[in-house]
Amino acid sequence: MSDRMHYISPKYFRALCDDTGIFQHAVLDTADRAHGYCIDDNARALLASYSLAEEGEDCDAELLGNRFVAFIQYAWNPDQNRFRNFMGFNRNWLEPQGSEDSHGRTLWALGVCSRDDPSPLRREWARLLLQKSYPAMATFRSPRAWAFAILGLCAFEDTRPGDPAARRMCDRLTGQLFDLLEREEHVNWSWFEDVLAYDNARLPQALLTAGHAHKHQHHIEAGVRSLNWLLELQKGETGLFRPVGSDSFGAPHARPEPFDQQPLEVAATVAACRIAYVITAAPRYLADANRAWRWLLGDNDLGLALLDPKTGRCSDGLHPDRVNANCGAESVVSALLAAADMNALQEASRLAEAR
Repeated sequence: MSDRMHYISPKYFRALCDDTGIFQHAVLDTADRAHGYCIDDNARALLASYSLAEEGEDCDAELLGNRFVAFIQYAWNPDQNRFRNFMGFNRNWLEPQGSEDSHGRTLWALGVCSRDDPSPLRREWARLLLQKSYPAMATFRSPRAWAFAILGLCAFEDTRPGDPAARRMCDRLTGQLFDLLEREEHVNWSWFEDVLAYDNARLPQALLTAGHAHKHQHHIEAGVRSLNWLLELQKGETGLFRPVGSDSFGAPHARPEPFDQQPLEVAATVAACRIAYVITAAPRYLADANRAWRWLLGDNDLGLALLDPKTGRCSDGLHPDRVNANCGAESVVSALLAAADMNALQEASRLAEAR
C-alpha cells in the first residue's frame, strides 16, 4: 500500500472490470452488465492504471492496462477512421463510431500510453494508433475533443520532442481553443463557450499544458485567466467546492445551477490546478485543488462523503437531497485520477519548499 497522502484502494476499480474492460455503470456497487462498456471509461481507466503503477500496484496496473489497451484496439474502426464508443455485454458494438469527445479521450489515453507504458511494444502500438487518428483530429468541432487531444499530443511529444506532425496538430488544436476563448470572452464571462457543461477544467488545462510545453505565453495567460474564472464560479456561498451541476447545461451566460454535482469535475479541476501550480507556483492552486478533493470526502453542500478510500468506491454524484449511491466507472476512475494529481501536487509543493 502506498504511503502517499491521497491513497485510494484499487479493490473496487478491479471489481468493476472483467476480461473485456471496465463496466460503464453499477447498481450500487454491483457492475451493471445491462449497459455494457464504453471507450470513454476504458480510456480513462487506462490513464488510471498508470497512476496505480506509481502507487506501487504494479500487478494491477499491468493486468488491467492490458485489458484497456485491447479494448481501445478493438474499438478502432478502420472503415471510419474513428473509434467506436458503446459496446454491449455481448461484445457487439452498438455504433460504427463514437462521439468526438469519446474519440478525443481515447487520443489522450494513447498519448499517455506512448509515454508512460512500461512495455516498449505497447508504447509503439499507441504511437501508431495515435498517428492514424491525425486526419480525424483535424475535423473535430468539439472544444472538449480538442482539449483531450491536446493533452494526448503533449504527452506524446514528451518522448518525441520536435515530432513535426504532432507539433503541427497540437498547435492547430491549441490555436482553435485559444481563438474560441477570444471570441466568446466578455465582461464577467471568461469562458470558451456561451454555456457551461461537463469536464470544464480540461479546457484551461489543455491551454496551460500546451502553452507550457511549447513556451507560448499567450496560451498560458489565457489558460490561467479562464481557470481562475472557473475556480471562482465553482465556489458555494460558504467557500466550499461546488462543481457546475448538470442542471446548468445549455443555459447561455447563466450562473451554474448547484445540482447534480459529479466527481468528473473534481478530477478535471485538480488536474488543471496541478499544471497551473507547476507553471506559476501560486499557492492558490494548492488550496483550490485541495478544496475540490475535499468535496469527495464530504466538504460539499450536503456534508456527505462520496468516496470511501478504503474500498475505492465513489458515488456517481450529489443530488439536492442525497448522494447517488450507484458507483459507476466514471466516478471511480475520476477519484483515482484526482488522487494521483493530488499526490503529484503534494510532491511539487514539497520540492518547491525545499528549494
